[in-house]
Amino acid sequence: MRIAVVSAPAVKRQPPDYVQSLAKGMQLMGHRADIIDLWTDDGMRLPGYEYIAIAAEPVSFFSGKINDKIPRLLAAGSTLSGKKSAAFIKKTGLFSNRALSRLMYAMEKEGMIVNWSDLLLSAPHAEALGKHIGA
Repeated sequence: MRIAVVSAPAVKRQPPDYVQSLAKGMQLMGHRADIIDLWTDDGMRLPGYEYIAIAAEPVSFFSGKINDKIPRLLAAGSTLSGKKSAAFIKKTGLFSNRALSRLMYAMEKEGMIVNWSDLLLSAPHAEALGKHIGA
């Protein structure tokens, strides 16, 4: 299965280790997982994937908000309606669960089917979760 792993850190930087570990876990199960950076990609490639996993983090420690670029990236993908997807938030603060529900709302607003969501605790935890994709 072709999987897009969208790296959506709160600030512009290289994909964090938990995103790379999530993709590695998916690749170990025989899937093709490509990391798409929220800060450099425009979302036009997303419709070409069978499954879309978004790994984000809250904007701040005391905030349950997600990056404003995530809904814009999903809207640019245009035909994401009906795509199976997963929502992951790096547990970093007090309101990580609220950030997860906001991410899921943004994905469902574009018509995506969120069939899996979880908090990422660490890079090894992300790799273990990646091994369960499609199971």
